Amino acid sequence: MTTNTLFDLAFALAAPFWALLILAPGWRWTDGIAASPLPMVPVLAVYLALAVPVFPQLWAAVSQPGLAGFQELLRLGGGAGAIWAQVIAWDLFLGQWMYREARELGIHPLVMGPLLVLTVLLSPIGVLLFLGIRAGVRRRPRLTTGGRCVPQPGSPDAPPASAATAAGHHR
Repeated sequence: MTTNTLFDLAFALAAPFWALLILAPGWRWTDGIAASPLPMVPVLAVYLALAVPVFPQLWAAVSQPGLAGFQELLRLGGGAGAIWAQVIAWDLFLGQWMYREARELGIHPLVMGPLLVLTVLLSPIGVLLFLGIRAGVRRRPRLTTGGRCVPQPGSPDAPPASAATAAGHHR
């Protein structure tokens, strides 16, 4: 397989999983897939296929980081492709984590969909926005079925996990 084909394949392998997270958040299979590390494995295999041939240059760039070393690595097709595949795998890992956190905290899929798209395209911005939303949601009290206000799990006002379990509240 050519370097160009592997480069293109990295995102093509991740795209179906992104589509599930964004377009099918209520589907029961999506939750299981989002909890699994397996969606990253094919992308990491592409990474290895691209990284192994340029390993000496890759090792030089990461063991003594400097802009010139990374620029040299990126001049190599396999080097640029390896970095691309690594970014794709990392972004997918972040997207899966964000999806699971949002489901646990009750963040609506219409909020998460655009945020996950932004994460696919510009992950640092998407993750920062998600962390801000997550912090706000964790501080917000939620109503229980009995009508009582209970802090979100993990918020500063939430009881310790053992106290919440003893009181009959489960995460």
